[in-house]
Amino acid sequence: MDKNYTYRDRHVELDTDKQFRLGEGKISGYCSVFLGVLSLLAVIAYLFPSYLTTNELRNLYDAAVLQNVLKYGMYFSLLFGFITFYLKRYRLMGAVGISLTSCAFLLGGYTVPVGPVEAKRLSLGVDWLILAFLGSVFIFLALEKLWPRYKNQVILRSGWGLDLFYFCFNHLAISAVLVYANYHVSHFDWALSASLQESIQSMPVLLQFLLVVLSADFVLYWEHRLYHEVKWLWPIHAVHHSVENLDWLAGSRGHFIQVFSERAMVMVPLYLLGVDETALNIYVAFAALQAVLIHCNTNLPFGYLKYIIVTPQFHHWHHSSEKPAIDTNYSAHTILFDWLFNTMHLPKKHWPAEYGTTKKLPESFIGQTLYPVTSQLKNSKSETHQ
Repeated sequence: MDKNYTYRDRHVELDTDKQFRLGEGKISGYCSVFLGVLSLLAVIAYLFPSYLTTNELRNLYDAAVLQNVLKYGMYFSLLFGFITFYLKRYRLMGAVGISLTSCAFLLGGYTVPVGPVEAKRLSLGVDWLILAFLGSVFIFLALEKLWPRYKNQVILRSGWGLDLFYFCFNHLAISAVLVYANYHVSHFDWALSASLQESIQSMPVLLQFLLVVLSADFVLYWEHRLYHEVKWLWPIHAVHHSVENLDWLAGSRGHFIQVFSERAMVMVPLYLLGVDETALNIYVAFAALQAVLIHCNTNLPFGYLKYIIVTPQFHHWHHSSEKPAIDTNYSAHTILFDWLFNTMHLPKKHWPAEYGTTKKLPESFIGQTLYPVTSQLKNSKSETHQ
């Protein structure tokens, strides 16, 4: 805590135009559309699983069982659509949701035959997108409503649509990310040790999991720190920091270069350690959940855990544009390395008053994708005229 800094409370104005209220039809309209989109995507994925589902994820779920989930999703999409007509508001959204679900039914709905799938090296992760979106909405949106940090922050806050696009883009590209990550780690074959891996696999699964967490966290800490402290890398990472209202969707905003590099680098310790598959699956689930949680707009009490693991309060400070918080809190899983390397900023009760970057970034996906290039060109031009 910086004793010379005056900490302020964050004030969030309630946007009544974007607010969800019961009885208006807006909730039903959005539910109908989203369930309609997801239902249609799921049916198409069932029709073309080799091209629209990921090899790694298919091994973790039962496609036949998920068809029951699809069935209820389709019927609820229709139900919410009809509710908008009953309430006589947002009927266009209801009509869109009903139309999308009707198309899903015409293509076979939840009765598409499930059989063996020919594995493709590259495919779109439609299954990963659907499951991640539904899981995130049910878990993290519920947390934000039950224990909100900023009660006036609406679900459809500024930049929500852009972050939803990032969410979809990054999840659909998961197959390409994994192919690149596997290619990257193959360059570390020279460092493999069969005896070390055998020793690690003989450990209890929980101990293996903790070892993976610390090893991955060490790599992610230094990669994250380099993105902040190396001048030509910062514009890439600045895209992630351009979010000015954090919630469960905000963590999805990230330049594709950063997304690919993070996955590739964190795979290295996992590859070299060679931990048991159970320990690895536990870590993957833990890392995925924590990555979303720490961006959430939630005041969920963590007690003394906040001095051990990265929590929303800890990571929110990393996203703050206030002076004492800039270039701090790099860790992804535990606060250990920020504490060891003196980059930790965690005021006991205070939360940030301001988020985002000190310099505004473009507000479009294309603009942010090109920002690492345009920012360098702009800097070069300004240096030329000096």
